[in-house]
Amino acid sequence: MKSPRIRQLVFASLDHGDIDVLQQVLGLGEGFVDPGVGVFGLTNGVFALGDQFLEVVVPTEAATAAGRFLERSDGIGGYMAIFQTEDLDRVRARADALGIRRVWDIDVEDISASHLHPADIGAAIVSVDEARPAQSWRWGGPGWEARSAAGRLAGLDVASVDPRALCARWGAVLGVEPIEVEIGNWRLMLDQGVISFMPGDRDHLSAYTLVHPEVDLCLTRARALDLPVKDSSFLFAGVEVSLVRD
Repeated sequence: MKSPRIRQLVFASLDHGDIDVLQQVLGLGEGFVDPGVGVFGLTNGVFALGDQFLEVVVPTEAATAAGRFLERSDGIGGYMAIFQTEDLDRVRARADALGIRRVWDIDVEDISASHLHPADIGAAIVSVDEARPAQSWRWGGPGWEARSAAGRLAGLDVASVDPRALCARWGAVLGVEPIEVEIGNWRLMLDQGVISFMPGDRDHLSAYTLVHPEVDLCLTRARALDLPVKDSSFLFAGVEVSLVRD
């Protein structure tokens, strides 16, 4: 059985305009506004990148979970990481055995998913989803394949006060063995991607790595929109978006 893969990475922002900013900088296709997130007091934009997805969620009501998250994080918006698995029942069993609460479950014909409590799993909401068929993705919206831009999600960086422990917890849930790549830095090797855990002053999603065919153009657009740019990355919603050439 394959290890899980990164299927969708999520930013949180208080600025609805950030949805358009991300689309412009990365040259993404039309975004999908999921009416289902309204129950959480949010609106969003979901963009297809290959067969993976980037999402920006924005609170539309007071006292939402995303709004409280942004208050605690001082506006750093690495909100959720969504992993695709071939066996969600096994993942749920591992999370339950570890005492990691599920804050939301869904089981419908084309997908099953569980959101794991960020206080238990650590750093952010972790969602583990099993799509049926595997190449489908309900959260991308109808016809997402026609709106997909070139590129892919290659990695996720997680800063932590205890990278070893956090990597071990995520690995135990996802069924992936932690690897120490250098002193204090740990890694989970996924199917077609990697999660890197490194020292930080608190636990949070610090960077998303994207493979993109037009890195220089993306950085030019980021500068034009007054986003901080450094080397081959730009800062968006407090998260470093690192671009790797295809």
